[in-house]
Amino acid sequence: MSELNGTTTKKELVNRIAADLGVKKVLVKDVIQNFLDCIIDELALGHRLEFREFGVFEVKERAARSAQNPRTLEKVQVPAKRVVKFKVGRKMRQNVCENTPEAAAAKQPGKAEGGKPNPSSGFERSTPPSLNPDSKFG
Repeated sequence: MSELNGTTTKKELVNRIAADLGVKKVLVKDVIQNFLDCIIDELALGHRLEFREFGVFEVKERAARSAQNPRTLEKVQVPAKRVVKFKVGRKMRQNVCENTPEAAAAKQPGKAEGGKPNPSSGFERSTPPSLNPDSKFG
């Protein structure tokens, strides 16, 4: 994340995901771009996109309305248009909306101490106890 304005770019996400998964940045970039293109295509068709625990994207129709120019106080007609709405999912609400930025930074995905992947990063697969030979459960 850029320290100056608190913005994370697609390039920074690509670098983080590539490092977490141990794959080439080009592959991650292509997957992310294809994913974003698919979202845009689906929304352009008027489809609703639901990502459990993340949120829901949907297209809404805004009715035509009259508005007022604040500088001249002249009445202006605003035409009807389509807008994209996003409704926050449960996990995002818990991690973003209900936490302070300091608490969220403490949960930041990435590497834990010792250079090992952080299991809370969301990118690591856990082995079920029955398949893990070191597990005391299976």
